[in-house]
Amino acid sequence: MSSKSRKKASKKGSAGPIAFFVAVFIVALGAIQLASTFHTYALNMAELNGLKKQEAALISQKQELENDIARWDDKAYVTAQARDRLGFVFPGEQAIRVEHPEAVTGETTEDKKTTDESRKTVLPWYKEMAYSFKQADQSDEVKSRETSESTATSESDANGTSPESGGQQQTSQDNNQQQSGDQQE
Repeated sequence: MSSKSRKKASKKGSAGPIAFFVAVFIVALGAIQLASTFHTYALNMAELNGLKKQEAALISQKQELENDIARWDDKAYVTAQARDRLGFVFPGEQAIRVEHPEAVTGETTEDKKTTDESRKTVLPWYKEMAYSFKQADQSDEVKSRETSESTATSESDANGTSPESGGQQQTSQDNNQQQSGDQQE
């Protein structure tokens, strides 16, 4: 019996580390499965929140569109839109169009100057391209002559001559250049 008890003791001693590694493997496998489940849960919750936000946006858009439809059912709104957008008037009324809205809006001359400058600088792409070609085609003599004229104009302005005449000359030159550019097109 002593040999049998030794065999049992040796089997129990050798089974301990194997059972420990099996238990660690099962716990690690369970932890991986649990982490995977929580990851899937988090992704599904994020998708659900995104869909809820999208649903809220669509509901508000639907409400706005329903309000627009309800407005168009109102005859007063349709009449106001026809007057504003199309300029319709009732028989017997006289249509008045304001030619210079800045006089009504109270825009100052400085605001007008800035809007005029922005209008002058923003040209259609084809006019800008034609102007660039024209500038590139000019010879160095013409460019140096223009710079000397502009220097002479600025010197005459400094000497007390009228800056308006120099500005008018420059404006007339700009107009002539623009007209020749329009003719080339």
